[in-house]
Amino acid sequence: QVQLVESGGGLVQPGGSLRLSCAASGNIFRIYTMGWYRQPPGKQRELVATITNGGNTNYADSVKGRSTISRDNAKNTVYLQIDSLKAEGTAVYYCNMIVRNRGYVNTRNCWGQGTQDTVSS
Repeated sequence: QVQLVESGGGLVQPGGSLRLSCAASGNIFRIYTMGWYRQPPGKQRELVATITNGGNTNYADSVKGRSTISRDNAKNTVYLQIDSLKAEGTAVYYCNMIVRNRGYVNTRNCWGQGTQDTVSS
């Protein structure tokens, strides 16, 4: 079993910054791609950003240029910062990790429980 625990976020003013972290624990041999997704009210879950275990990053167009995703492999943790937040940044943010468990060959697609982040004055 692998557990992903997110922290950070909450209420952020327009133009402010959102900082999230997500730590994985449990039966972990290796973590491949880590990422962040979000689900705005009444909409489908969408990609925000991903980072491979080699450090290659990918961002959604909506956050490109004002977001940074990073990871600390020693801590099994992924971070996300979004600057210049807009109202459409209001969403439940989920972290995602592709994990290989010890003793297994296949990988698992693991999700955090989600954290509500609201952009409002």
